[in-house]
Amino acid sequence: MNNKKYSGYIIGALLVLVGLFLIITFNSLVKKEEKVKVQWAEVQNAYQRRLDLIPNLVNTVKGNANFEQNILQNIAGARASAINKTTSDIVAKNYNEQLAAQDNLAIAANQLIINVEKYPDLQGTKAFVTLQTQLERTELRIKTARKDFNESIQLYNSSTRSFPTSMVAKLFGFNTKDGFLSVAGADKATEIKFK
Repeated sequence: MNNKKYSGYIIGALLVLVGLFLIITFNSLVKKEEKVKVQWAEVQNAYQRRLDLIPNLVNTVKGNANFEQNILQNIAGARASAINKTTSDIVAKNYNEQLAAQDNLAIAANQLIINVEKYPDLQGTKAFVTLQTQLERTELRIKTARKDFNESIQLYNSSTRSFPTSMVAKLFGFNTKDGFLSVAGADKATEIKFK
């Protein structure tokens, strides 16, 4: 009789331990997945800052210089494309499309800055210098947000793939996620040519 009683306690204790393991592991995975979402929101925030800042830069340049209209049209088109690609759905395809649109916007903005080099009087205006500095800071924020996002993805993925957490991840549908990857040719230096 005592053996059955002790066996019941042992089985009960094991069930409690397994239950606690499941609860703790599940909650840990939820926190890591939420961290991924927060870091993605930070990337979106940095992109939005860029989207808001570029029209101010363009208007400042427009007000102080009369140069090629197609540069301004390229920036407007790239900004519209970037706005259309904005998404909160954390899927590699979606944020890679958004990354491409944001990169096109950055390239268009850089073209503007390169062409401004032709106008020395514009470089000296306080408004332009301030906006150019803000654009540089925005690009740094985007870089940092992408890095933080990749770090949160790495932490989440290592948890979902590590034993025994991987069993709980599979049981509750926590799948690995993709982080940012560089675009093809990013390992080569960009050549800037002045006309």
